[in-house]
Amino acid sequence: MLIGMGQILVECGEPRRNLARARGMIRRAADAGCEIVVLPECLDFGWTFPSAREHAHPVPGPHSAALAEEARACGVYVVAGLVERAGDRLYNSAVLMSPAGDILLTHRKINELDIALDLYSTGTSLAVAETPLGMLGVTICADNFPETLEIAGALARMGCRLLLSPCAWAVDADHDNERDPYGALWMGSYTTLAERHGVTVVGVSSVGWLTAGPWQGRKCIGCSLAVGPGGVLARGPYGEAAESLTSFRLPG
Repeated sequence: MLIGMGQILVECGEPRRNLARARGMIRRAADAGCEIVVLPECLDFGWTFPSAREHAHPVPGPHSAALAEEARACGVYVVAGLVERAGDRLYNSAVLMSPAGDILLTHRKINELDIALDLYSTGTSLAVAETPLGMLGVTICADNFPETLEIAGALARMGCRLLLSPCAWAVDADHDNERDPYGALWMGSYTTLAERHGVTVVGVSSVGWLTAGPWQGRKCIGCSLAVGPGGVLARGPYGEAAESLTSFRLPG
């Protein structure tokens, strides 16, 4: 199984351009032979961007439909983070779509950071999806913090062996990756999950600047990461301009 980690530029408050880039990345991954494409967190509006209050859509809705259309056209599984409207609430959500364009599950982020809770509500459920590629689970970014590994652990207990996680990994504007390499937290969490539960964890981050919200002035830097029971399977490049497709084959 070939899995694509699609680091795309997410421009805050620009869903049309972001969705176009996401669709392009799905096509690029499919052309490379990937069967699953994982895309970043909140890829339509950007993490905590305030315009989502007025402009976010339900799931299913126009934004999920655009990605479903591409999944169907390319015949691949797609995991993507979207801002979901549900009545008067917004959720930081992720969808898993089949090669037929069907939404197999929607995960609402549970461990949202305190600084984001004035925008996003907290998810309250977990589920896995049985597919011809195996049992798939979805988490989002901080759901996999060291102190909340029970979230992924519960999915593993449900049978998940491949955990797919849209992310938005951000650092200060002056972060020096040579002096302070990014990713130790995720390496620790993903390795623990892989060793404890026998799962492979795939985290894919956006790139680009956060231009509003509580982390205004920070930058998302990719550095996407896949870890299995045997160790690191793939890493994406670092940088606010590091759009890339990194693919790897899941050990048999």
